Amino acid sequence: MRQTLARILKRAGFEVTTAARGQEGLDFLSKQNFDLVYLDIRLPDLNGLEVLKIIKAKFPDLPVVLFTAQPDLNSAIGAVREGAVDYLLKPLKPQALIDRTRSILALQEKERRRHELQLQLDALQTELKSLDYDETVQSPGSKVIGDGERFLIRGKLTLDLHTRRLIIGERVINLPPATFDYLLVLARRAPNVVDYKTLVAEAQGYEADTREAQELVKWHVHHIRQAIEPDVHQPIYLINMRGIGYRLVVD
Repeated sequence: MRQTLARILKRAGFEVTTAARGQEGLDFLSKQNFDLVYLDIRLPDLNGLEVLKIIKAKFPDLPVVLFTAQPDLNSAIGAVREGAVDYLLKPLKPQALIDRTRSILALQEKERRRHELQLQLDALQTELKSLDYDETVQSPGSKVIGDGERFLIRGKLTLDLHTRRLIIGERVINLPPATFDYLLVLARRAPNVVDYKTLVAEAQGYEADTREAQELVKWHVHHIRQAIEPDVHQPIYLINMRGIGYRLVVD
């Protein structure tokens, strides 16, 4: 079925990558960007619902559509509550698959454009406020001045809670939404150690065991270190307390 569906989608003009197992699919997602995931509930290694939870925790904006047979329908409906955008019942009709793919990708493109325009509007509003009130970043080494509920300052880092951006000196950095939330949790608790489970729970509202939480946190820590560390291979600000969690030390 996997090979047949891949051929159908390729003939319709889509680029397709297939994975026979849940872990294989997760490995693909960690290495490259995708616009849409089709996921079978029944997989040889992992339960499809478990894979869905991991995908939504790591990539909350990535649309996932489930394939399911009639006996699994209740599971599929529950999966929609977990973040799946839809489910398709087997046997699948080729045209229905193509139409659903086009519909989801068109919506994704519209959301992507809306996000780009919103970022531009936010940037313009921030610039206007800086011109009118002089409340944003001043010279290097100075602190951001503004509403205490808007800015969280830790050393050289300023987190703008309204535009959800990181400011370092005169650089404005756009982090992925979930990654910003992880940094916010670390900054609020700095310089204390935040354990893996607490990080995931407070940043994403997701209850995970220690091992799973550790894997989820790694991806976001990588993005944060790319933004704040002079050398990501020798971090000096975001420190890993092995087997426990992370602490942010910037003051």
